[in-house]
Amino acid sequence: MTIVLLLIVLGFVAMTSIAGGAALALGSWLGPERLGLPAEIQLPAEYLEGSPFSTYLVPGILLACVVGGLHTAAFVLLLRRSSLASPATTIAAYSILVWIFVQMSLIPFSALQAVYFGAGLAELGLLLLLLGAVPGLGRQNGMRGVGQDGPRGRTLGPVGRNRAAVGSPHDRQEHSA
Repeated sequence: MTIVLLLIVLGFVAMTSIAGGAALALGSWLGPERLGLPAEIQLPAEYLEGSPFSTYLVPGILLACVVGGLHTAAFVLLLRRSSLASPATTIAAYSILVWIFVQMSLIPFSALQAVYFGAGLAELGLLLLLLGAVPGLGRQNGMRGVGQDGPRGRTLGPVGRNRAAVGSPHDRQEHSA
């Protein structure tokens, strides 16, 4: 169930980042009227004062390609249960958190910022659960078949190999005896 929730959050952020970024970039480049969008949907140019951008073209491209692209990659890798799913999901989650931090420093607060910040935190939290970082949760309840030897022997990441982390109390106990 945890993996399904993570896929839903990753997919939601991927789709909305790509759509939102495309709307920002194309709206800046072509104008909202040529896209058939109401002018009210375009963000005010005053929000860009104090930023390195004069239009929403570059921020839109960055949102669609970087945030949306990273979330799409993480979604696909997690769906395929690739060993790269864990780092890809981590990078994607941090990309939306950084995006929101920068956005909040430049433009007025919006409820959408809180939603996407929460989505980034949810991605990190769900990933930690999947990796079994929370004792009693995760691997037994949410990872059935993922993280142990998945399809073709792949695992979700280094924690999924059921080995004690270097420097853990268990590891130190084994090496001190």
